[in-house]
Amino acid sequence: MNDQRLPGTAARPEVAFTFEGRTVTARAGDSLAMALWTVGDVALRQSSRDGAARGVWCNMGICYECLVVVDGVTVRACTTLVRAGMDVRRGGKP
Repeated sequence: MNDQRLPGTAARPEVAFTFEGRTVTARAGDSLAMALWTVGDVALRQSSRDGAARGVWCNMGICYECLVVVDGVTVRACTTLVRAGMDVRRGGKP
């Protein structure tokens, strides 16, 4: 895990969750979007119009570019904090 993001990051406990069936480790307090970005998963869904890869755009919950499915519920990755054991899948519409 790369802890060269912000000072004090390493002091927060690790949290493990799955993304598309693969285990990802983040730090407690990380947004799901940044946890995935940190490990190189930047394409979070495909456009319903043309199939283009979509990911984090505004990073503050205004747009719908970072939609993912967490434990069966569609959420914005940028406003969702990581939790131990969550099952995350790439999202769909809009």
